[in-house]
Amino acid sequence: MSREIFAPSTGQRVPIRIWARAPSDETLAQLRRLASMPYVVEHVAAMADAHVSEGVAVGTVFATEHALVPRALGGDLGCGMTAIELGVEADRLDRRTLERTIEQLGRAIPTGASTHRGRGIAVADALLATPLSTQSLVHGREALARRHLGTLGGGNHFVEIDRDVHGAAWLLVHSGSRGIGAAIAAHHVRAAETAGRRDALAGIEDTTEAGMAYVRDGDWALAFARENRRVIATRAVEVLVQTWRVAIEPVEHVDLHHNFVARERWYGRELWVHRKGAVAAPCGARVLIPGSMGTASYLVEGTGNPESFGSCSHGAGRVLSRKQARSAIGPEALTAAMRRIVFPARLARELVEEAPAAYRDIVEVLEDQSDLLERRLRLEPIAVLKG
Repeated sequence: MSREIFAPSTGQRVPIRIWARAPSDETLAQLRRLASMPYVVEHVAAMADAHVSEGVAVGTVFATEHALVPRALGGDLGCGMTAIELGVEADRLDRRTLERTIEQLGRAIPTGASTHRGRGIAVADALLATPLSTQSLVHGREALARRHLGTLGGGNHFVEIDRDVHGAAWLLVHSGSRGIGAAIAAHHVRAAETAGRRDALAGIEDTTEAGMAYVRDGDWALAFARENRRVIATRAVEVLVQTWRVAIEPVEHVDLHHNFVARERWYGRELWVHRKGAVAAPCGARVLIPGSMGTASYLVEGTGNPESFGSCSHGAGRVLSRKQARSAIGPEALTAAMRRIVFPARLARELVEEAPAAYRDIVEVLEDQSDLLERRLRLEPIAVLKG
């Protein structure tokens, strides 16, 4: 359940409704700053996994009537999750098979800073033909799209094999729009700051040329992010077929974004809903909320709660920054925490910032937002690929 923070004497124009159990002072400062901006309407919603980030806290949802705020969404436009039930019994997969699986996935899917070599891979004509707002972005797409499509990236992006409570195997993919999405985001942040009052959270009007260009380019980034996850998942399934020596016929497929802006109707009017590190959770919609690389993920159904603008958390949420995790967690501790889960152990030193201890307890996160979702299925990781 949420609680309200509203202190007009501090400059707040609208209340903050917060589901996070114990947000940091820095997170609260970012929420208060956003709640003081002239374009925000109704309230600012902070999800159960809210934590400090550049510009706007991860887990922030807010609405405007006519303003678009490029910096509010971060650089990885359209970052999101895909989950596929594979129609295969997970119990047939022993540890050696899973080790070969992760090894082969790492060869088939570029991770971290790696991209496809040469000209890269084919990109759908419709994606390449869609106009972008500047020639610079078009040239960037020509340079990056073929090399970045079907690549995972680093940080908390992952490909994962999970087991549900019925013993079925699932494939999970977390990735976004990669380099071209970051270029689009950076371009429109600069445009907003130039057109506005050079505020770090400058907004642009949706009726202006700059505003309309942002919406069109942002929609393209979302389409590219979804296609990126599809290509990764397709390659992953090919690897699984070869490694597991089984036919795979997917049973269920869920795909959703968690860094995006959308025009939606709330409180009797059309609004631009900005979600950074939050997902749309309309009533009855299937949503995937991942934990850390060593803890369960959950399939849930949204309740469409208007207090969160029909949103919920996109994950467990960090309790340690990447710098703090590198200082506090050693590779041996990560390896011990992951003892039941296959992962690229040779990368343990690099992956400590993604250790389970760096994240909140996913069950607590779900409990804190019980009015935003209903749990449907627990997915336990058995093998994880990260960059």
